Amino acid sequence: MSSRTLPQRLPVYYGWVNVFMAAVAMIATFPGRTFGLGMIQKKLLEDLRISELEFTGINLQSSLLGALFCLPMGYLIDRFGVRIVSAFVIGALGLSVLGMTQIQGPTSLLLALILIRGLGQTSLSIVSMAMIGKWFRRRLGIATGVYTVLLTFGFISTIVGIGSAVARFDGWRTPWSAVGWGLLGLAPFTLLLVRNTPESCGIEPDAPVPPPVPEPGVAAHRDYTVFEALATPAFWVFVLGTSAFNLVFSAMTLLNESIMGENGFSQNDSMIVMAYLTGVGLLANFFAGAIARRHRLGALLGFGLAIMAASLACFPMIRSHGALWVYSAAFGFVGGFVTVVHFVAWGNFFGRSHIGRIQGVAQVVSVFASATGPEMMAWCRERTGSYHPILYVFAGAAAINAVAAFLVPTPRLIPAAEPDPTVLDPVPGDTPVSPYLQPTPASAAAQE
Repeated sequence: MSSRTLPQRLPVYYGWVNVFMAAVAMIATFPGRTFGLGMIQKKLLEDLRISELEFTGINLQSSLLGALFCLPMGYLIDRFGVRIVSAFVIGALGLSVLGMTQIQGPTSLLLALILIRGLGQTSLSIVSMAMIGKWFRRRLGIATGVYTVLLTFGFISTIVGIGSAVARFDGWRTPWSAVGWGLLGLAPFTLLLVRNTPESCGIEPDAPVPPPVPEPGVAAHRDYTVFEALATPAFWVFVLGTSAFNLVFSAMTLLNESIMGENGFSQNDSMIVMAYLTGVGLLANFFAGAIARRHRLGALLGFGLAIMAASLACFPMIRSHGALWVYSAAFGFVGGFVTVVHFVAWGNFFGRSHIGRIQGVAQVVSVFASATGPEMMAWCRERTGSYHPILYVFAGAAAINAVAAFLVPTPRLIPAAEPDPTVLDPVPGDTPVSPYLQPTPASAAAQE
């Protein structure tokens, strides 16, 4: 008799271990994110003797080129599984961060940032989301809520820890080197704990069990391929809606102090705003994760985008601290809702079999939006002398997308009788199984 695997021996569903590791992986994207690089930006510019304007241009180029890492990442996840891919990406990111500590000028900085942005902000984000999507269907909303809560505390702890290290050392290279070595140490730990799918571990997936006697005329269903998902209106409404939030959020957080200053608020006020965003966003994560269901996602996204549109339209008129706190709470609420929808939608709508590539396409649009948001805000300020005009444009776009989210139909379930035109050879230990079909004894025995 073969020995039971670790996931089979645990008294709880192993998907929750993947949720924890998914949060760890997303936190590990820190060096490739705008706020992560922002913590060393001042010392980096002084060290390399480059201007802020030149650095902004390098950052934009690296973000856009790094977004291209999305294209093969979805295929690699679906082909080789999240276990191997996550360990590889984290290790490669660690080496890239260590390599960045050796740069001497703008050219080497651009090359280093392309790798760090591509492996961190782009690739590892996709891997992190796939770790959950491959394991959850029925409780995906709850799993995502737990995941986002872990992210909140994890990112706060990371920011405090790295921030203290950067302040303690004269330069940026020593603390940045510590980040790189930490990532290299995390890679084998990821390989040890992460698992590809429930089927690969010989356990039942987290999905609704079909009724013992199917209703007459009701057929089983299969998962969407990436091209079938791209052909649905829901995919583009949700991609554009969540990306619109990322565009605005990246701009409002990167330029937070300057934007608040235009309305007469201080640096301390801008820090309190960020605290409100985080705290209210955490509560919204709980609420949205608890109620997120396949048929409710359009309403959740539409509701969040409607609040965002109202918040952006009202912001230019805000002058009192009371109104600023209300705005901050509203925007944090939007962030909590949209974050959960972004993580939950793809698996709920399109199934688990091709989720890596589907999320990869969505991430390309998301990263592009995040990269261009600050540039659009800065361009508006340079041309008009104010950030306010572009906020009205953002508000109008969010309102249109909110209406679309309320009206877009939920993608239909594809009958299993319709052939899958892009079936891949199954990965050992990662056989795609529709959440509406149970693995056969033969397939279960062939797993890990």
